[in-house]
Amino acid sequence: MIQSPVEFFRNLPKKQCPNCGHTFSEQAESYLMECQDCSSDNIKK
Repeated sequence: MIQSPVEFFRNLPKKQCPNCGHTFSEQAESYLMECQDCSSDNIKK
């Protein structure tokens, strides 16, 4: 049986930050790979 596209995207695992390992929700227009905490730490450096 073929899975509907909606079910496919619902079943994807949450995005996980490669730096700290926290999961975060992805926004539709966002291509971020890191969570906001790690992203802001990189900007401060």
